[in-house]
Amino acid sequence: MHKKTLLSTLVAFSLAGLLLGGCSSKSSHKSSSEDTKAAKVTKITAVGSTALQPLVEQAAQDYQAANKNVNLTVQGGGSGTGLSQVQQGAVQIGNSDIFAEQSSGIKADKLVDHKVAVVGMTPVVNPEVGVANVSMAQLRDIFTGKITNWKQVGGKDQKISVINRAQGSGTRATFEGAVLEGKKAVTSQEQDSNGTVQKLVSSTPGAISYLAFSYVNDKVKALSIDNVKPTDKNVTTNKWTIWSYEHMYTKGQPVKAAAGFLKYMNSDKVQGSLVNKLGYISIHDMKVTKNAKNVVTK
Repeated sequence: MHKKTLLSTLVAFSLAGLLLGGCSSKSSHKSSSEDTKAAKVTKITAVGSTALQPLVEQAAQDYQAANKNVNLTVQGGGSGTGLSQVQQGAVQIGNSDIFAEQSSGIKADKLVDHKVAVVGMTPVVNPEVGVANVSMAQLRDIFTGKITNWKQVGGKDQKISVINRAQGSGTRATFEGAVLEGKKAVTSQEQDSNGTVQKLVSSTPGAISYLAFSYVNDKVKALSIDNVKPTDKNVTTNKWTIWSYEHMYTKGQPVKAAAGFLKYMNSDKVQGSLVNKLGYISIHDMKVTKNAKNVVTK
């Protein structure tokens, strides 16, 4: 009896071991499968222009909802940062308001340009200054420091407070290229993003700066120039001359996941709806083109 009992016990332990081993193997296999699935998620980072940031952020959310295997991160930092980061290979996409050829230290021939929208830019003022229209010459004189009080252009007797964008900002490069005619801007406080400028102009007496159309709200007043209003329609014909393409640059041809997202940016869903909804202009609506030397062709 004793031998039979011992044998039965050993058999029982052996069977239990086999069962447990099978469970362990199955669990390990499942974990390995999940790890493999997780590893297939492709991460894409887009960095740069704050003028373009709202559009790319919303498009990224929509794209990820339909493409679970893609993880998109969108950050600001300015066009100069976007171009330098993508050139270094630190990010997959560099967002910029300017052509790569217009940024110092960037080897444009190593980058591929993907134009995804057009952005109009307008001078904006604190609503209390009492001015709605200026001439281009007056605007230039304000930003170069020749005009220092709003009463000089028909407004209140109030000192003008100029707020500029930081060096490396594509918005600044576009604005100065269209307005200053090569002259040097007055020394003033500088800010890194459209969002910060919007808040400062709305809260600072006598303030003037410039914003992408998509950042203009009822807390700041957009100025007309030579009685031309800053509208999408006027941008499409170059009647309003302060505008730029929104570029998404890649280092060489984009990899599969990035290529898919860039194709989506040019789709009807984005160009025909989201672009206009967020205050941009579709590249397909433009009646003119502009090159890196700012030469406009109709």
